[in-house]
Amino acid sequence: MPIIWPQYRCGIEHLQRMGYGIMNNRLCARGVLRSILVAAFVFIGGCATVDPEFADPRDPLEGFNRAMYSFNDTLDKALIKPLAKGYNAIVPAPANKGVTNFFNNLADVTSAINNLLQFKVERAFSDIGRVVLNTTLGIGGLFDVASNMNLPRYGEDFGQTLGAWGIASGPYLVLPILGPSSGRGAVGVVVDWFTDPVTYVEDDTVRWSLRGLNLVDRRADLLNASRVVDQAALDPYAFVRDAYLQRRRNEVYDGNPPEEAEPLD
Repeated sequence: MPIIWPQYRCGIEHLQRMGYGIMNNRLCARGVLRSILVAAFVFIGGCATVDPEFADPRDPLEGFNRAMYSFNDTLDKALIKPLAKGYNAIVPAPANKGVTNFFNNLADVTSAINNLLQFKVERAFSDIGRVVLNTTLGIGGLFDVASNMNLPRYGEDFGQTLGAWGIASGPYLVLPILGPSSGRGAVGVVVDWFTDPVTYVEDDTVRWSLRGLNLVDRRADLLNASRVVDQAALDPYAFVRDAYLQRRRNEVYDGNPPEEAEPLD
């Protein structure tokens, strides 16, 4: 899932989180998403092929991925980043932190489910304990009291679960709006949609407002990191790709990945 939203964020989010408060029904949301996807694929129509001599074997779709990266970056600079800057300017820091805590609390539900699927029972109960404590003592998750009680966040998702089950990562893939992913990660996004509590909010206005708030809040939290990438990376695309793949591998192995085999000459 992440360095900036959506491009540099090593963790991926759901496509539907591009909804904003003005999207008060499914028809409107689907129409906007459809328009964005059409624009993305028109944009990549002119993408250049990559010289095979310099191709990364982890990234066989690099021509497509670079074009999609550019599309996402353009969308971010034109819409998402300005919204995030305005959000930071208007919302006081304590309230901003409370919003982040609220959505982290919801994400702990997904983490608990995936820890159970990976047979990490102790971690699953830790996640459940976090949700209970933060929802009650933390006033609906606005305060992260669980971390102060030595219950860490694990942030497991279904892409990590597939990796723990031995499913290969597959080719690197940049998704429209979502940013960095892989074949395995793209499947995980679909399953994670069904473990996200926001999915089950019946009121369309409330559901899409929550998704829009989550989007802007996460992007706002990553504004400083995005500046670092812009200033430090000679090739931002390659930097983001390598960071994503390294981080995801580290997450699948819980911070202790095996040594990779040396390439043959």
